[in-house]
Formats: sequence, structure tokens, C-alpha cells
Amino acid sequence: MKMIQAIALALVLGGAATAHAEQQLQRTDLIKSDIDVPGHEAVQVRVDFAPGVLAPNHSHPGEEIAFVIEGTLEYQLEGRQPVTLKAGQSLFIPSGVVHSAKNVGSGKASELATYIVRKGAPLVVPAR
Repeated sequence: MKMIQAIALALVLGGAATAHAEQQLQRTDLIKSDIDVPGHEAVQVRVDFAPGVLAPNHSHPGEEIAFVIEGTLEYQLEGRQPVTLKAGQSLFIPSGVVHSAKNVGSGKASELATYIVRKGAPLVVPAR
């Protein structure tokens, strides 16, 4: 009986690992808190990119500071030349500026995104 349970557990865990591996872009909400600026809040999110994955053009209802935790990400801000950042580097993205981010490395890339945004507004606004 224990052997059957062990096989079943292995199948479940293997399936979970496969499902996780198929996630191309994963956002993990870390914190959301009111701040002293009326009508605004701070939000922090971890974003994990599989190799070659693009977070398509979008904007935010406030400022973003993107800090690359691991890997290499290329950011394209509207009206600017692309900038490539490696682990330990960061980028300021002004409120409402349309931008994208792409994992241009060979392995996983991750960023810590910190936002100061209008409270109650959608955090991510897809570009038209």
C-alpha cells in the first residue's frame, strides 16, 4: 500500500512541476499597503520570466522601480532606446509610460517590481 501511495505522490508532484515549468510569466504579489500620499498605495510584486518570454507593452497608474533579481532582462520604454539589465541592476519607469520587458538570457530571469500607484486602479494596463 505504501508503494502505491509513493507512486501516486510522485505522479502528483511530477505533474505540479510540469505545470509550473509551463508557466512562461509568473507574477507573485508580495505586499500592498497604504502610504502617506493620499489616494496612493505601495505594491511589490515578483515577476519570473521563462527564457525568451516577453511581458508585452503595458503601463501602470504610477511609478515603478524594477530591480533584476536574476538573469538578464531587456526593457523597452516608449520613446527610448532598449536597455538591458542584469542581476543587481534597476530601472525607474515613470507613471503611464508604455513599456515591455523580455528575458534575453538563456535561463530564468526575475525582477522585483515596486510600484507607487493610484489606489483602486488596475495595476497593469495593457497598451492599445
